[in-house]
Amino acid sequence: MIEAILIDLDGVLRHWPEDHVASVEADFGLTSGTIPKMAFSPDLIELAIRGEIPDEEWRARVAARLQEVHPSLDCQAIVDAWSEPSGEVDRDVLALMQVCRAGAAVTLVTNATSRLPKDLDRLGLSKAFDHVVNSSEVGVTKPEAEIFEHALRVSGAAASTALFVDDKVSNVEGAEKVGMTSHLFVSVEGLRGFLGDHGVS
Repeated sequence: MIEAILIDLDGVLRHWPEDHVASVEADFGLTSGTIPKMAFSPDLIELAIRGEIPDEEWRARVAARLQEVHPSLDCQAIVDAWSEPSGEVDRDVLALMQVCRAGAAVTLVTNATSRLPKDLDRLGLSKAFDHVVNSSEVGVTKPEAEIFEHALRVSGAAASTALFVDDKVSNVEGAEKVGMTSHLFVSVEGLRGFLGDHGVS
């Protein structure tokens, strides 16, 4: 019997408009890919998603790094424009999770910054989960075993009675190492089939 479903946010429940970053870069005259390269450099993003610095500090450091390379540009304005959206909810995936909540706890497990509560509120997802496990609050990130073990404790389920859903192979493999049956998200149809196979949709 499945008692809990642990599900990722970005790439599963939330998607980002493909043209937003490109539009901001074009508006400010930046080479394509400049913002992601700066913002998601491992030495910087890891600090934010592990909770070592708050979201605001992360974005300030992104602006500072951009400014070093592009001293003539208003790099704070660039980061503000890039940061404005909170993404878009996949309504089909959300509907599946709401159905599942009738028989199992649904726990969000995400590598996110301290901005997550604000984003969930803006997206109308604040009450969409039974539990939320944010890496920047617990200090460990997927695919480390500790975050999955924490999420299982929060969910009140054993690994053998929990399902995990993520769009990254490394995270799926990490969850499987702690004993969870896991699904690599590619489409809502595939997810529906996976959940149906385990009697929770």
